[in-house]
Amino acid sequence: MEMLSKVLETLMLTARDVIPIAVILFGFQLGVLKRPVANWRRVAAGFIYVILGLSFFLVGLELALFPIGEAMAEQLTSPEFIHADDPSITVNAWQDYYWVYIFAAAIGFSTTIAEPSLIAVAIKANEVSGGSIGIQGLRISVAIGVAFGISLGCFRIVVGDPIHYYIMAGYVIVVIQTFYAPKMIVPLAYDSGGVTTSTVTVPLVAALGLGLATNVDGRNPLIDGFGLIAFASLFPMITVMGYAQLVEFKNRTQKERNNAL
Repeated sequence: MEMLSKVLETLMLTARDVIPIAVILFGFQLGVLKRPVANWRRVAAGFIYVILGLSFFLVGLELALFPIGEAMAEQLTSPEFIHADDPSITVNAWQDYYWVYIFAAAIGFSTTIAEPSLIAVAIKANEVSGGSIGIQGLRISVAIGVAFGISLGCFRIVVGDPIHYYIMAGYVIVVIQTFYAPKMIVPLAYDSGGVTTSTVTVPLVAALGLGLATNVDGRNPLIDGFGLIAFASLFPMITVMGYAQLVEFKNRTQKERNNAL
């Protein structure tokens, strides 16, 4: 009964949020363009599917992804796990949390590979570029960036450094890379950070950050728990441009070798 009540409540809240979007779309179609809606039955059914899908997704986040992310952070930072040989040790160094960094990198890589928005962007980029931008190459390079970013973000939470130092240093690297990376990859690299922080990645990463900040001594969940998404958005830009630079260097080297022969 409690579960049904939760689903119905989420359904009503989701419908409240989606209906204004439908009003704007239909308002422009009928009031500004003054044209009828083509296949309005299919469109109406699509909006119903959106409301139902978002509602079940939000309920799933609250019941599964958020709790498991926080539970993993709590277990990985417990003294019984970190100091299995001597649980009485309560003072931890940053290197004692190496399993946290490994888990953060693994979850960042796997959720990014499964991100639907990234798959869609990679397919479109491959089509528009005539195959010069590989689908798998783009997805893997973005996933590596997210994995490194989230792992570095967890390190920041553990040591308690201010977040702006990391973000400023990262964007300095992005700006420098922008001048040297192939021009066709720069806009795509800038978009890659945004498309990867979507439905699959954000819930687990946010839960991991909050759980880690809650269980590491001296950390404030509000100040230190958030910010992992910023790392997940920043570092894919670096890795995608780096991937393009490596491909360009490889092609140039191969061309020079062929010319020498």
